[in-house]
Amino acid sequence: MSSARINGIDIHYQSYGEGETIVFAHGAGGNLLSWWQQIPFFSQRYRCITIDQRGFGHSLDIPQGPGAAAFVDDLAGLLDHLEVESAHLVAQSMGGRTALGFAVAHPQRSKSLVMADTVGGMDVAEVSEIHRQWRESHASTEEIGFRAISPGFIERNPNLANLYLQISRTNPPRPEPGPGQTAGPGPAELARMKVPTLFIVGEEDGLTPPQVIEAGARQIPGATVTRVPEAGHSVYFEKPDIFNFEVLRFLQRVEQPAHAAAAAAV
Repeated sequence: MSSARINGIDIHYQSYGEGETIVFAHGAGGNLLSWWQQIPFFSQRYRCITIDQRGFGHSLDIPQGPGAAAFVDDLAGLLDHLEVESAHLVAQSMGGRTALGFAVAHPQRSKSLVMADTVGGMDVAEVSEIHRQWRESHASTEEIGFRAISPGFIERNPNLANLYLQISRTNPPRPEPGPGQTAGPGPAELARMKVPTLFIVGEEDGLTPPQVIEAGARQIPGATVTRVPEAGHSVYFEKPDIFNFEVLRFLQRVEQPAHAAAAAAV
């Protein structure tokens, strides 16, 4: 594992493969270990960078540090350190705050955006209201790790379900509520987005259900939604083959115009 001094802390990351860069941003129940089913697949075609975001894994925040409020600047600093001009962004849950925030702040550095089971904290009244109504009717006292994967997955794959929880429990303790949970981009910022965007959601998502994701997708011009049956809040973990296929297909669609333009210029 490598690390870089970014914005006052050591950001830990791993880099695999060569080619255009994909950055994978984990959710609140994970860290860079979360992407173990994606890296072997995508690193055959791309340079893959996984990170421990601030306060997770080995990227320890400073006392009373900025927490999630620094995620976007941390990513920008890491890409500068690695001399990566632009990247595809793949985000899970909380990581959507990082990726969406980065895409809005640095559109020229964002080749594409994949938002998995997340609306990235977007500050949109319609999305927030749909989510609020759903949460009120689906209150739960279960540990978040158990709600982040579908009951069927736990029954079919108890060993992998346990691995999911153990990855989550390797993170350092965090204060509750987590720091830095400021509002994300609003309607005007989202309406101006030109970064190609794909939303992926499990049809059994117990934290951010499909109707919330679909409402979020409506805020970004041209964004599309892929719903995955028999999957919960962590499609990348529960249905890695489907997740990898859909993300790769999306990236290839994004890259086609650039390849066509390059061929025409020859």
